[in-house]
Amino acid sequence: MQSAVTAEVVEPYAEALMSLAKSQNLVDAISQDVRSLINLIQESAELKTFLISPLVKAEDKKAVIRTVVGEQINPFLLNFLLLLVDKRRISFIEGICGKYLEILRKLNNVVLAQVTSAVRLYEGESEKLVTKIKNLTGAAGVEIETRIDPDIIGGVIIKVGSQVYDASLKAQLRRISLNILSAN
Repeated sequence: MQSAVTAEVVEPYAEALMSLAKSQNLVDAISQDVRSLINLIQESAELKTFLISPLVKAEDKKAVIRTVVGEQINPFLLNFLLLLVDKRRISFIEGICGKYLEILRKLNNVVLAQVTSAVRLYEGESEKLVTKIKNLTGAAGVEIETRIDPDIIGGVIIKVGSQVYDASLKAQLRRISLNILSAN
């Protein structure tokens, strides 16, 4: 859950990045770089800690950003990251990137579906889920974020926005148990 302060910072910067991307006709290119950046930050706790630390000098943060992602991302995004360092907003980078992708999904009528399954989904299963979610939501496209949770035993739990579709074996067993208990 985002705090009001975080939302006040994240949203304008994400919208500014989207505006820049649109003006330069780079929406797709920057979205790919943003996804890569999110993955990099989530995979490297050291990088994340370094970037958000108030004890690290801005110039040191900029040097690391240039070294780690400088040649691999669009120069506009690189300059945006350096601006975030200057404005002391680099600690919000994950939120800004996430909000950018949210704006992009809304722009393209794409929904984000968080799918939890007991085991890894196979390609055919993922495609069927995408079709099912498109039918349920009326969206033009679907991005799937998968999680594996053996506790659900089998089936899937799909969360799209505030809607949750629980077709897990654990939920079915719970419903059966409640029916049996209420019958007595």
